[in-house]
Order: sequence, then structure tokens, then C-alpha cells
Amino acid sequence: MTKAEKQAELIRQIGGTDPYKCMKCGKCSATCPSFDQMDIKPHQFVSCVLHDQIGRLVQSKSLWKCLSCFACVERCPRDVKPGKLIDAARQLVIRQRGQDYLNPDQIPELLDPELPQQLLVSAFRRYRR
Repeated sequence: MTKAEKQAELIRQIGGTDPYKCMKCGKCSATCPSFDQMDIKPHQFVSCVLHDQIGRLVQSKSLWKCLSCFACVERCPRDVKPGKLIDAARQLVIRQRGQDYLNPDQIPELLDPELPQQLLVSAFRRYRR
């Protein structure tokens, strides 16, 4: 198994979802409030996980533009849960960097005037543990 295959499998495990159920209808992307900010849309993200294109995902702005609102999870007719895959990929990147949590002192340097506040709250909630 290649490194990309191992990473894709880890993303599937962390996310707790089956991307093979995706029928590429695009409803997840159509529902996404960050759609216009993303270079890889939620339905494309699922395809990248399926095709072991993890390097592309890790370099993507979409990984950090996702609001974790899970509108895509609610909208998916096949229960693929693209938002959970995106969150799992974030976890993978954080773990590879040797970090397991977000320290409150790190937040000011991450602030971007165009960054939705919902993303910051979601990231802090998720990465502070």
C-alpha cells in the first residue's frame, strides 16, 4: 500500500464515512456556503479521497475554507458526509505536523479579515482537545 493509499484509508477511518457511496450529484457542493472560496469543492474532495489524491487535498485552500457547518452532510442523499471527510483530512494534516490541538495563543496569528468567525469557533472547538 502506498503512502497516499494509507492516508486515504486513514481519512476514511477518521471521518467514519464511506466515500464509495458518492454518486457525484453535486448537492453537497451546491449547499456549501463556502463554495465560491474553495478550489476543490466538497464533491471533488470525495473523489480525491477515492482516488488517493491526498497530496492535492493537503495543498488545497479548501481544507481550511470549509466552515464545518455540515450543510453538505445534511444535503447528501447517499449519506457520504463530505464535511466529515474534510474534517478528517484536517486532522491528518494537524497530526502530521506533530500537533494535536489548537492553543488559544495561536489564534491571533491565524486571523484573516475575510475568514468567517464560524470557522474559527469550529476550529477552536475541534482542535482544543
